[in-house]
Amino acid sequence: MAKFDAYDVDTTIKPLYGHQEGAEICYNPSKPGRPAHVIHTYSMAETRLILDSEVLPGNQQAATYSLPRLIEIIEELPLEQRPSLIRGDCAFGNEKILSPLERLGSNYLFKVKLTKKAKILSQFMSKSSNNWVDAGQGWEGVESSLQLAGWTKERRVVILSRKLKEKKPKKMTEAEQLSFPFLAFMPNSNEYEFAVLITTLEKEILTIAQLYRDRATSENHFDELKRQWGWGGFITQDLKRSQIMARMIAQIYNWWTLFARWINPEKHAEAITSRPLMLYGVAREVNHAGQKMIRITPMHGKAKENCEKVSFISYILNKIKGIAEHFSPTEIWKRVLSLIFIKFLKGRILGEGNWSEAWWKAGGRFLLNSGNLPKIAMEATT
Repeated sequence: MAKFDAYDVDTTIKPLYGHQEGAEICYNPSKPGRPAHVIHTYSMAETRLILDSEVLPGNQQAATYSLPRLIEIIEELPLEQRPSLIRGDCAFGNEKILSPLERLGSNYLFKVKLTKKAKILSQFMSKSSNNWVDAGQGWEGVESSLQLAGWTKERRVVILSRKLKEKKPKKMTEAEQLSFPFLAFMPNSNEYEFAVLITTLEKEILTIAQLYRDRATSENHFDELKRQWGWGGFITQDLKRSQIMARMIAQIYNWWTLFARWINPEKHAEAITSRPLMLYGVAREVNHAGQKMIRITPMHGKAKENCEKVSFISYILNKIKGIAEHFSPTEIWKRVLSLIFIKFLKGRILGEGNWSEAWWKAGGRFLLNSGNLPKIAMEATT
């Protein structure tokens, strides 16, 4: 299973400052007591692409409100194209979410709320089990089974444990030292923090723990969408227009993410760094031989390298344009996405076709290693 095949489900709060439709008071850690909308988001892990988003009233924050659209997204896909894993936080680790996913045959990985029974199991395993194994990043893990109240059956859980960091001794003032010379901070070395994961995956504990840690990237694209793309800024009076605006912003974000990753497939480039690199420059009008041209001079330090990559991408798109009429839009997109996500696909081309692979391979080498542009271009045309 690849991270490329996993879907992340999560929600984020959008505070409101008026009397919009659906403005309801809900759990809002940043603005307690403030009415808000809740945005339910479905994303493709690691690629940072938003599959869909739904804007609902603030009091519809529970994971059960995410479930209907999640089921639709999964069922719209053929069996061979369905995600290999659905991930979410502790809001999704309940019977109302687990049973429908099990009926669909979809693997899941969720966190379980530390209820009384989950805490008892964690404490029991910490004292009685000798099967704890390394789970990465200072965590240890052990496998068990658990059936909480309201669950229809026992399910596999992975209990993770990590020793709490010792607190630094409090620095006492001179007066305190004189008044209470006997006081000293004695760290409790037996204090641990626990997490309980529930999953249908038949993987080793280290893999499961790392897969859940990778889910943290969903919080990163929330931050990027709200701070840099305006997800938290638009205001409309009715819920339907809010929904339309949220999806439009997500679509623009997706297009820019694809373009930025084609420039640099090694990592996701947030707008705060990719915009100055690819959009900012000084433009001037040039008149020559009766023609008017706009010359743009980028001011970024990596402008030269970036211009070479953009030029080669333009070259590839022109090649596609020349033969596009022989292929369906789906086949064309498969080839373009093969280059954009070359890091995840490891050079594999999506789908099958009778395209000449020489210039595709050349494009892949160029994107992975920004070498000499003319040399690669020559290889591409052979």
